[in-house]
Amino acid sequence: MQQQLVDFLTPASDSLAARSIRRGKSPWVDAVHLLWSAWIFVVPVWNADGWSMRWIAITAATYPVFVLLYYKCVTAPRSSARAYAMALVLLSMLLLPWYPGGLTYFIYGCVMLCGCLMGFRTYLGWLVALNLALLLETSLLGYPWQAVFSIPLTSFIIGIIIYAERSSEEKDAQLRLSHEEIRRLAATAERERIGRDLHDLLGHTLSLITLKLELSRKLFDRDVDAAKREVEEAEKVARHALAEVRSAVSGIRATDLAAELASARLLLESSHVHLEYGSPPFDMPGEIERGLSLVLREAATNIARHAGASRVQIDLAREHATVCMQISDNGRGGITGDGNGLSGMRERVRAMGGSLSVESPRGSGTRLRVVVPVPILRLVEASRNPSPATSPAQATPGYPAA
Repeated sequence: MQQQLVDFLTPASDSLAARSIRRGKSPWVDAVHLLWSAWIFVVPVWNADGWSMRWIAITAATYPVFVLLYYKCVTAPRSSARAYAMALVLLSMLLLPWYPGGLTYFIYGCVMLCGCLMGFRTYLGWLVALNLALLLETSLLGYPWQAVFSIPLTSFIIGIIIYAERSSEEKDAQLRLSHEEIRRLAATAERERIGRDLHDLLGHTLSLITLKLELSRKLFDRDVDAAKREVEEAEKVARHALAEVRSAVSGIRATDLAAELASARLLLESSHVHLEYGSPPFDMPGEIERGLSLVLREAATNIARHAGASRVQIDLAREHATVCMQISDNGRGGITGDGNGLSGMRERVRAMGGSLSVESPRGSGTRLRVVVPVPILRLVEASRNPSPATSPAQATPGYPAA
């Protein structure tokens, strides 16, 4: 019996409460809406009987039932939550002959219907049908029209607002899942690329080194000079392999930023914003690339939510001893201060020793420019290591063609 009660009160995996928990909200956040039920205790002010014994008895008997039904509307599977919302409406209509406060239960029932699995037109149809039934009952019971007129209006306004908010939350959740899928696919593709590159780069080279070392061992007793030449060639092959591995690592380092650019395109184009960008530099240090990726993610989110833009341009370039990223949009502009997003971006850029500037004239879009210095040591290493476009012959002069 106790286990059945626990199962009955535990939120279902697809319930409104479970969805709030997955978004990091408190499981009690949906209980805030119960504050509106205070109207039940205010209604007697306009009644001749006031807080009579009948009102107290009915309230004491029905309010716990109302709270339980509301709890189930929030925690039940969305496929069955409609039954609990309709139970609230039925409770209201059964109480109306003796209890005008039941109108509050009616509003809650209408609003909680929007948490069920139904389209917007279907939901509007339910609202119309239920409110017509309410108006018919209240007219037969002789309720004054002034007292009843506000109920349909309130149920429609609150219901549509809550429906729109929950639809927006569902789209945001789907968008987050799409971003996670993009990143997962990008990571999978990158692992496959790394595997192919390592096989192509090292398979043949290590085999060649092994053969030359075996040959030098065999020649060591007969021809020391020839054995020495084989060892020297094996050394050249090993150095060439090391240069190729470093080139491959430079390409891998640009992957995080490339994946973030693809994710930003998905985010913005789902909001009907066209994004254009070029290829990121291949010789960025890993920590700088990761920092720029986080700044780009926050900037793309802010544009999608607040800019009202139709076009975004992202430019990435190496400028002497710095890396520059510029993000421009044609939105409404008019940024006058740093919000949470912009403050977070400034902190990240400051941690990399860089600077962030914002130009945002009202009505003319926004241009965000990030300039991050590249340590001299990094530049020296980059100059020593061949770029991905460097040919094997250029990377190791004198290396014999294999």
